[in-house]
Amino acid sequence: MADSRDEPLVLGIETSCDETGVGVVRGTTLLADAVASSVDEHARFGGVVPEVASRAHLEAMVPTIQRALKDAGVAASDLDGVAVTAGPGLAGALLVGVSAAKAYAYALGKPLYGVNHLASHICVDQLEHGALPEPTMALLVSGGHSSLLLSTDITSDVRPLGATIDDAAGEAFDKIARVLNLGFPGGPVIDRYAREGDPEAIAFPRGLTGPRDAAYDFSFSGLKTAVARWIEAKRAAGEEVPVRDVAASFQEAVVDVLTRKAVRACKDEGVDHLMIGGGVAANTRLRALAQERCERAGIRLRVPRPKLCTDNGAMVAALGAEMVARNRAASDLDLSADSSLPVTEPHVPGAHAHTHTHSHDHVHEVAKDNLYS
Repeated sequence: MADSRDEPLVLGIETSCDETGVGVVRGTTLLADAVASSVDEHARFGGVVPEVASRAHLEAMVPTIQRALKDAGVAASDLDGVAVTAGPGLAGALLVGVSAAKAYAYALGKPLYGVNHLASHICVDQLEHGALPEPTMALLVSGGHSSLLLSTDITSDVRPLGATIDDAAGEAFDKIARVLNLGFPGGPVIDRYAREGDPEAIAFPRGLTGPRDAAYDFSFSGLKTAVARWIEAKRAAGEEVPVRDVAASFQEAVVDVLTRKAVRACKDEGVDHLMIGGGVAANTRLRALAQERCERAGIRLRVPRPKLCTDNGAMVAALGAEMVARNRAASDLDLSADSSLPVTEPHVPGAHAHTHTHSHDHVHEVAKDNLYS
């Protein structure tokens, strides 16, 4: 059995939205997952404020990195690479993480890997369930994304099959929670109320499920509007809004469409497993319905534990470790944040970057060569 110390040790930094996440991974083993959240600072605004998020990242960055290294029981000098979310995400927030990663990589003489946020959400499952099958079918659902992705190599080949054409699933949860006066963020509170409601109480619409609609694309804007109007009509008539039934029926409409399309994609592409990631993957009803439908279709379901579904540094470190293990080219130190980085680019290789044969001394020498070339 190979010595685990021969596997790449990578620090990952995630700042695409309101979570300052720092993870340390050795190969496919999670050593530390430190998170500093600024969600409470955004709650009074009913959503994430980019400038507030960026300032919170600045304040949290160094202590969160120090905490992650301490939790992992490793020194910064032990690292084989530094990975960071280069996009997509909020431009200002991304810049804080990218700047920090470049500073650490330069100071330590380690290779830098700018990676894709969405590909990282897929790769994090390796920390829980082992190496990803190839190809991998992934359903990613979060506040900013609802996507069906097919990957034959998480470090170089991720193909989008479908995506939301308007609101993402998580965004719809936030908006309906706001209409119901349940606060922010909406996902966890809707999930909680829905457990005590009837998912069949109200027949809310299922977007883009007609025979002529795009097979794998999603739309939640119409659903959001239908739920809001239903609530407004009740209030206008002076009737009490059955919050739990509304939450359950709305949630059922969302997860019904997500799971139906994901299982269909697996069947159409001949893939016998499905990975679900992103913040909404923590939703208990989504997990239950996906499990039920996958079992019926003979599909194996892989869903990381809830803490690994939300934005975190562990997922970035996981993809960074895979980049090192597969000798992918490192990024240049003039790496830029790209708020709209396409998922077809799992990482951003440098124009003059070398590939890295994994060993502590060689990685260090090649990194120094990159710095001074």
